[in-house]
Order: sequence, then C-alpha cells, then structure tokens
Amino acid sequence: MSLKKLVCTAAAVAFVVIAAPPAGAQQSQPDEVDALPFMPAPATQVWATRSLSAQPGQAQPQFVRLDIDQLTPRFVTSDSPGTVRITGKIVNVGDRKVFDIVLRLERGEPLGTEDDLRKALREPAAAEAVQPKFTPIASELEAGAQKDFTLEVPLRGTEPTSLEVDQPGIYPILANVNGRPDFGGQARLAALSTLLPVLGVPGGETKAKPGAGAKLTMLWPVSDRPRLVRLGGEGQSELIDDDLATSLSVNGRLYGLLQAYEQSISSMSTAMCLAIDPDLLRTVQAMSTGYRVRGGAEGKGRTEAKLWLDRLKLAVTGRCVVALPYADADLVALNRAKLGTMRTLAVTDGPKLIQDVLSVQPLPDFVWPEDGVLDQSTFDELVTPQPDKKYAGAKALLLDPTGVSDAPGTAPAGIAGKTPVTAVRIDSMVSDALVGSDSRPRTLSGATLAGESQPVSVQNALAALVFRAGWQGDGRNVLVAPPRRWQAPLSEMTEFLTTAQKLLAGGYATQTGLSELTSTTPATTNAKITYPAEAGAREVSPAITGSVTNQSIELNGLVAAMQQEDSAHAAPSDLADPLWLGLLRVMSGAWRGNEQGAQLAAQVSQGELNALTGMVGVTQPNSPILLGSGDSPIPVTITNKLDVRVTVRINLADTPGIRKLDLADQVLPARGERVVRVPVEVLRSGRFPVNVRLTTPEGVPLGDTVKLEVSSSAYGTITVIITMIAGVALVLLSGRRIYKRVRARNGENGEAPSIENVTPEKSSA
Repeated sequence: MSLKKLVCTAAAVAFVVIAAPPAGAQQSQPDEVDALPFMPAPATQVWATRSLSAQPGQAQPQFVRLDIDQLTPRFVTSDSPGTVRITGKIVNVGDRKVFDIVLRLERGEPLGTEDDLRKALREPAAAEAVQPKFTPIASELEAGAQKDFTLEVPLRGTEPTSLEVDQPGIYPILANVNGRPDFGGQARLAALSTLLPVLGVPGGETKAKPGAGAKLTMLWPVSDRPRLVRLGGEGQSELIDDDLATSLSVNGRLYGLLQAYEQSISSMSTAMCLAIDPDLLRTVQAMSTGYRVRGGAEGKGRTEAKLWLDRLKLAVTGRCVVALPYADADLVALNRAKLGTMRTLAVTDGPKLIQDVLSVQPLPDFVWPEDGVLDQSTFDELVTPQPDKKYAGAKALLLDPTGVSDAPGTAPAGIAGKTPVTAVRIDSMVSDALVGSDSRPRTLSGATLAGESQPVSVQNALAALVFRAGWQGDGRNVLVAPPRRWQAPLSEMTEFLTTAQKLLAGGYATQTGLSELTSTTPATTNAKITYPAEAGAREVSPAITGSVTNQSIELNGLVAAMQQEDSAHAAPSDLADPLWLGLLRVMSGAWRGNEQGAQLAAQVSQGELNALTGMVGVTQPNSPILLGSGDSPIPVTITNKLDVRVTVRINLADTPGIRKLDLADQVLPARGERVVRVPVEVLRSGRFPVNVRLTTPEGVPLGDTVKLEVSSSAYGTITVIITMIAGVALVLLSGRRIYKRVRARNGENGEAPSIENVTPEKSSA
C-alpha cells in the first residue's frame, strides 16, 4: 500500500472512531443519543432562517438546517386542539449524505418567574424535562436535497411522543433533529427553541384570572427610513429609491402593518393607537400624485400610494394617533449639536401635517423619542414652552423603563421639575421580545432590532404577553410598542394581535387608551430622567451631526439674506422649510448603526442646499470687458432665479494690476437681473482674469465663481503720477546736463579758457 493511501485510510478510521457513539450505544435507538455540546439559538424569533450555532471557540460542522414554517397552536387554551403540530423542512446543507434523520419536540419545566422568562428571551431555556420518542423523517438525504415534514404530537397524555403538559404554564420547547452523516455517528444536527404559552390545557386545567386584569395598550408604529429628496408638483417629487412602491403594495411591509391594524381595530379600538412618522406620510402623499426616482426614472408606486393613503385616512377616522418626531429624528443628537430650532421643528411640524393630511388630531404635546430614552438636557428643552415659536412644550413622554428612575410600578409617573410631565412607560419585556434577533443589537434591554430582510416571529413576545396577563395581571399597565420599523410579516402581526384579543375576551386583560394614561394624575411625582451610557453610543455619529451643523449655518445665512417681494411671491420659509426637513432626515434614528445611509442622506441634503444657493449668481459675459480709463468700473451681471428678494455681496478675488474699491451690498429682486458697475482702479494696462462670486452678507457662497476677462489700455492714477514724476525728473536731469556743458565751454565766469602753460601738440610730420 502506498504511503498516500495509508494516510487516507488512517484519517478515515480516526474520523469514524471520533464521530461514532461510545461502545455499547445503540444506534438504532436515537432516543438515547446525547445532544452535541451546544445550545440552540432562540430560533423562534426568526422562522425558517436560523442555522445551528456552536459555542464560542468551537467550529462544529453543519450538516442540515431545520426550517419551521408553522407551529399550531401558537397559544394554547382550553378549547385548542389536543395536539401540537409543526410543519417545515430539513435541508442538507453539508457536503455528504445524511442517514436516519429523526425529529422530536422536547419541553422544559414551566417558567415560573419574570426573571426566568426574561432569561429565556435572551437565550434558550433548558428543554430536557420531557424528551419524547423520535419520529422518523427520512432514511437518507443527499447533499443539497431537502425533505418536507409534518410532525404532530399529543399535548398531554402518556403516549411515547407526548409533551405531557398537564397544567398551564410558559413552556420552553425544542425541535431537535438527529441524524447520521456519512462517515460519522448519530448526533444532534439541528435544533430550534421557542416558548409555548399554555393558558388552559385542552380537557384539563385552565389558569385562573389573577385578580384585576392587565391594562393593555398597543402603540402600532407606521414608519420607514427617510426616502424623500424633494417635493414638487404633480410628477415632480423625487425619491432616493422606489422601495416604498413594494412596501405599500400587497404583501409589502407597510401594507401588512395597515391591514393588521384594520383587522384588529374593531375589537381593540380603545387599546390601539397608531404612531405615524410624518415624513413617511408626506412621502406617500407625494408618491400619490406621481413622482420620479433619483436618476430620472418614473416611480412605479403612484397607484399603490394613493390606495394605501386612502385606506389610512379611513382607518384613523376618530381613532387614537400620535406623531413621531419628524423623520424619527434623534432628539438627543440634535440637542448635543445645539440644533435647538431643528429639534423644535421635529416635534411641531408632524402633528400639523397629520391633521392636514389625515383629518385627525394627534395626541397633543406627546413625544416618543428614539429608544424611549432622553438625557436631562434634551428633556429640559423638550418640556420648556417656547411662546415665540408657538411651542407649548411636551406634557407627556413615552419612555423605556431604563429611561426613568425612582418610579416603582408600571403606572404613569410624574417627573419632577418646573413643568409637570407625565412619563408613560413601555413594557420592555413584551416589546423587546417583538424585535428580531439576527440584526444589530439594541443595547437597552439586550434584544435586537429587526433586519430589513429578516422575517420576525412574535412567538416569544406572545408568550411574554400571556405571562403578563395570565400570571401577573394585578392591574399592571402593559404598553406594547413594537420596533419603529418593524419587519414582521402580516401573519406574525396577526398572531400577536389575535392573542391580545383572546386575552381581552377572556377577561385576563382590559383595554386602556393612551390618552387615558397621559391624562392620569400620576401617583408618583418625583421620578427622574436617566440616560443609559449604552444609549449614547447609538446616537447619530458626530461626523453626521457636524455635517448637519455646517449645512444649518449655511441655510441660516441664506434665509437672513432673503425677503419676501410681495404677497404674490414666495416667503423665505417656503424655500427654506423643505431644506430644514431634509436636514431632519439626515438626523433620523433610522440611521443608527448605518453610517453609510446617514452619509448618503447628508449628501442629498447638501445637494438640495447647493441647488438653492445656485439659483443666485454671476452671469458669464459673452465677450471680454474693455475698460476705457483707469477708473472705469467693471460691469457685472447678477441674476436671481428665486421667488424672493436676495441681498448679495459682490466679491472680487485679489488680482495683480487691479485694486478693488468699496461697494455696498446689492438687493436683487425676485426672479430679476441687474448689471452692477463694480468700482475698481486699474494700476497698469493689459489683460486681467478677474474671478467674481456672490455671497450673502454673512458670507454664504451663492452660485459659482465666474472668471471675467478684463482688458485695459488706459493708465491708472498711480501710473500717471509715476509717469509725470519720471518726466519731471528727466527734464531736470537733462537741464542739469546742459548747464554743466555750458559751464564747461564758457568757463565758470563766462570767459574763454586760458591757454597759458598749455603745451602745443606736436606735428606728426
């Protein structure tokens, strides 16, 4: 045998020895096979997408993937079926055939405390209390192949596959796949974990109501990341992309959010309240009249936008609505950047827009900040009235429990200070469980935000809600607030809302309106604002806030130079307000963790600002400018294409041979043009390239720099003076020379020179 064959044979034998079960184990009885040394991820956050993960430092080979498409029932009551049914598929994702694939559902002991449940939401709870018999799925599965399955097991009883659930509880369950890879032994190859709430056992015990029912409030967010570039007339608005066309259409995310709300509002009319991003509303309204996508293509979602907007108008009539900060702006980051005017705009523009578009009055003086937390400085600014800006100040805030201290219980709390403010608190256990677990972390409660391409299951949140109502109750407030840009599919939203309706119908919970919470006199009045350190790390980055600050300074300088021509023309605010809203889109909380998206938004807003300042500038002349004298002014044509008067300053760059003279600021009429004679002094003749640019009196550049070709054959005043001085000097020097010659010829006394003592020249002959 060659050395190469010998090495290969030894390696194969070693693999079989390591992978095979210990001596005496019965491969024909997979029930007795121990699990591999890892814990499965809390997989029911994401159905059909999570693969098995090993412990840190271990590189476990992955052979199969378990995809669960459906679990029935999701919430067990006394009238539920007596079996648990799961459907899905097993996919061979390895490079070898897998044999003897089997599956079983395991369960753990019921979770008895809130701490146990919170821990199970962060990582899978143990599920080895009951380990039924495995059910065969496939005798073999080729690499790349998949096998659909349906597994139905009894919920109670003594059958070999039963979960043996005989009392209500919140049960950890585990879908466990075993199999034997080619060249290996029988082992666990995949697993998914979730929580199964059992409020009543079919044919058995039902959980008694724990005193007063939980007070349930549901805040339903309708939001998206900013996409609007500019507003225009019919067909003239521009969006950064056309993704909203898909989101607003059937099976889209925003379509599903609205449909789930419509389906539940009849039975949850008091508890449900829509939280709407005004920027999304303005964007959809612009789409409904026709729009274009950046780059020039015509948008495809006009019909979908109009239908969705009409449905939204109908759905919110007479209902509870709250306005999110415009574009979901990061209020703390705005405050840190000292952009107080923008912060006020973020919380005042939205309610007016919602009322205008939807004909419904949003809950007044109410603010729900990003992540439900504020620092003390931002809080002080938000609650302080500003009469000059017609801002009454926030009277109620929706906060995460980590954002409030010294406020025991779950009822609204009063925050101490000069202005009375009510803090309504989110139920973080239920709300965080709604967040998908495979995307960027949400550091406040250890959960994560839903990725845009990740379908999110609500199974664990559903279990948390049942625990709140069925095991705690006691009249506690349970305000559920899904993530701002929730990615859950319609089926998952419907499951969650259906569970809430069952709890209400069964008397385990009662409906409580958000307006009732904000108007209640708080029992606790000395609560304090807290800002977790990890929240600061998630703010919009200093690089982005720096860009917004610079643009705001430029925009302020431009607005200061504008005046309204008359009532028939535009006001400066008509031109500036869309740009202020564009800057708020740059500061959106949607860009947290997405620096590239924030930078693109900043580039878009800078481009819009440049387009506005570019409407005022110097017009390039058709031919060189000829100056007839040294003090001839340079004619400069300046143009204003804006519908407002603009005060401008003409700036000439330093040019050798030309000296600038003082010139007063010029006022350009709306949509007007003027020729201004700029006084200069030509120091020499010749051709001069003169760079001219307009700015506002505060120095904001307007338009582009224009190079003028200036020619002059005339002498300037200084040149003439120098020439005259030189001429006088020449005359004096010439006269002096003539004078010396005359004296030399005539002698100093005017006599002929003496010839005494002069030796005559000798003859050369």
